[in-house]
Amino acid sequence: MAVYPESFESLKEFFKKLPGIGEKSAERMALASLELPLEELESASQMLIFAKKNLKPCSVCGYLTDQEVCPICSDELRDHSLICVVEDYKSAFAFEKAGNFKGVYHVLNNLISPMDNIGADDINLNSLIKRVEKLDHPELILALKSSIEGETTTLYIKKIFENQGVTISRLSYGLPSGAEIDYLDMFTIDRALEDRKKISE
Repeated sequence: MAVYPESFESLKEFFKKLPGIGEKSAERMALASLELPLEELESASQMLIFAKKNLKPCSVCGYLTDQEVCPICSDELRDHSLICVVEDYKSAFAFEKAGNFKGVYHVLNNLISPMDNIGADDINLNSLIKRVEKLDHPELILALKSSIEGETTTLYIKKIFENQGVTISRLSYGLPSGAEIDYLDMFTIDRALEDRKKISE
């Protein structure tokens, strides 16, 4: 078993905290970092600190931004009555990369999961209700993963807006149960939006 210098071990352990990074990948990343010029490492360090201090949820939709209101919510050319409801901002990133969605988003920041003691009050639902109350004939596109938590959250949102003139639709795509939105390719995302199915009106 390799014996690392303590500082190298600390660096490797840091990289292991990143999603999808195991022992070998962390070791390669740590070694690659040491080969970069000191100026680049200092610049990267400053960028990370700046991003951590300045990026925050949009006060309207919960999307990641460095402003009070994100550019998507500020865009008057977007259809603000068409709201795509997603679990996290990574899912919204996926739709934006696909590039064809002209509505806006609402980030829940989690899904209802009684087994994990996550209820409706623990996710970003109240602000969604307030947004919808101000709109005429809005449509909510529920872009949540096909898991027990996703289905529970979908049913809860559907119940909230029953008989309130809100069209509710969900993505139409064939995926294994629990598949993450941010792992879908752009073609699948576009088709899922285009072929969405109404579940309440």
